[in-house]
Amino acid sequence: MMHSTQNIPRPGLALGTYPEHRGGSVNRFDHLLGRTIDRVSSRCESRVRCLRRIVSNIEQRGLLLQGMPAEGLQQHISNLRNRLVYSGCNDNLAIEAFATVRELSDRILGMRHFESQLLGGWAMYQGKIAEMQTGEGKTLTAVLPAATAAMAGIPVHVITVNDYLATRDAGLMRPLYESLGLSVGVVTEGLDFKSRRAAYCCDITYTTNKQICFDYLRDRIERGSNTGKLNLKLACLRGEASKNVNLMLRGLCFAIIDEADSVLIDDAGTPLILSRAVEKDDPMLTMYRQALVLGNELLPGKDYVLCESKRTVALTPKGHLCLERCAIGMDEAWHMPRRRNELVEQALVAEHLFKRDRDYVVHKKKVQIVDGNTGRLMADRSWGRGLHQMIEIKEQCTLSANNETLARISYQRFFHRYLKISGMTGTACELKRELRKVYGLGVVRIPTHRACRRIAIPEKIYLSVGHAHAAVVASALALSALGRPVLIGTKSVLQSELIAQRLLEAGTEVQVLNAQQDVDEANVIAQAGNAGLITVATNMAGRGTDIHLGGGVAAIGGLHVILTERNDAKRIDRQLLGRCARQGDAGSYQIISSLEDELPRQIYGESFIILLSVFVHRKSNLLPCWIGSRVFNFAQRRREQTSERARRFVEREDERLSTILSFSGEPE
Repeated sequence: MMHSTQNIPRPGLALGTYPEHRGGSVNRFDHLLGRTIDRVSSRCESRVRCLRRIVSNIEQRGLLLQGMPAEGLQQHISNLRNRLVYSGCNDNLAIEAFATVRELSDRILGMRHFESQLLGGWAMYQGKIAEMQTGEGKTLTAVLPAATAAMAGIPVHVITVNDYLATRDAGLMRPLYESLGLSVGVVTEGLDFKSRRAAYCCDITYTTNKQICFDYLRDRIERGSNTGKLNLKLACLRGEASKNVNLMLRGLCFAIIDEADSVLIDDAGTPLILSRAVEKDDPMLTMYRQALVLGNELLPGKDYVLCESKRTVALTPKGHLCLERCAIGMDEAWHMPRRRNELVEQALVAEHLFKRDRDYVVHKKKVQIVDGNTGRLMADRSWGRGLHQMIEIKEQCTLSANNETLARISYQRFFHRYLKISGMTGTACELKRELRKVYGLGVVRIPTHRACRRIAIPEKIYLSVGHAHAAVVASALALSALGRPVLIGTKSVLQSELIAQRLLEAGTEVQVLNAQQDVDEANVIAQAGNAGLITVATNMAGRGTDIHLGGGVAAIGGLHVILTERNDAKRIDRQLLGRCARQGDAGSYQIISSLEDELPRQIYGESFIILLSVFVHRKSNLLPCWIGSRVFNFAQRRREQTSERARRFVEREDERLSTILSFSGEPE
């Protein structure tokens, strides 16, 4: 189980220290104990009711600070920091810290924390995941536990899903932190070693999960196999100061994870691998080209079978014989059946199962991966086992070198290294079992500050993508003519471009936000709530973005969101649909999809879709809503189960490799 805040080494910065938790994952006993405690506490008294008593105490302390002059408040902050450092973050001092941060936020930023934000902040201070609906001000909420821990001398990492959000949140909250005497750093893509180290030396560091994981792996390589506290201190006594000079982080003390479901769950299906390029004349690059040529000689259905849902290819017995014949006269490496078959299967995956403008984009003759859950580019990521190079060959791009693995770690294992973690997100309750089992984290649902006025319009499911897109365009144009802003959410870059083209052909103004057009993201989001404006966006607009309504828009119904295709998980749909009706504003949403979408095709297959089309109303091309909803809901559950199994496999594989490496004496 995670340690309490009081147990975190407070200075934690002394020469020769690198605080981190070296225990394994949450064991079965801890998992069962946590579930039992949750059940008992929910029967006796709700968690939120317990939290409200704390909030009442915070508000009472806050009354004493409201009339205090600026000089007196600064003296109070100085005294509070001294007590926090020397006494630790006990609950009484934390209550006082929350009240102080709230008062200062009101004075510096003009934003006073609502009760719901105090509830969410205290849940995170306790080491839990706070589920707060979109628009409830999670950025301001995170300041409460972050500032409290930082004032106690604990290094704090606020981790979010992309560089844009990390930079934005740090910039917004910097004046408040500096008024508390705290320094703030930001670690994003492209920073050099000196800048990264300086940012991690700040009291509070905003960064992304990817950046901090890779920086930790670099530190692990620098530290080698002797990573214990005693070894580090002995190195300092021996005068080996360079051991510390070359480290970026000060340890893993306290992490507050924004969009926790994306970081801890969605990204956990892929291990983090730190690698370096090998020489360009690697003979494997030639074999990748040959594998693509051989793959094109095979016939689908006869020589190989595609599985779209799992993105795998299986060669048939005829395919094996065909490859054996083709390999005659080729290099000796092609005479090894297992290696030959694996390469050709990978080539077929690259050729048929990875699509341009869905899984990747091509920019300046370079293949860049697109994150399916967020719609954002992962510019420095690459697929392994030759897949990336084969896609580059397919797209006639500049061929990148093969990579040699230096270190690897899974997100599950990395976040277990923190002495304490907590988080916040708009969608966590669906995952509370997995969050408890894997990370030992409880979930607390925080009530909204104002009653939600979001209106759901019945879903429409069409026979074909063409009919669905026509309906999306017609609905968007009708609402735009009334003066309401419309946000159209798509799953891929290609779909966003197709719908935007249709809208342009209809003679209306449209702005597009996707992985190819993400340079002016802040400006696009800022305008998306203006009267009559239509915005087409991928899932980039689904997390961490605030769409403020223009003048008079709330009075005529607010923002309308149209989702054009269901995602692999319902909570990802909820993230995008939650862009409307924020903080008590008016708003509405509708899902308009088709039976030709990727999700039903991959789960059920073409035959089932053809059979289901019998129920489609021929004049309107619409599937009855009650049938369609059940079909898509089941497909999403199946995909969520598959994703969970993949995450469990990554975790087990990481544990296995860690055990092997520990015997060999290698780091990670």
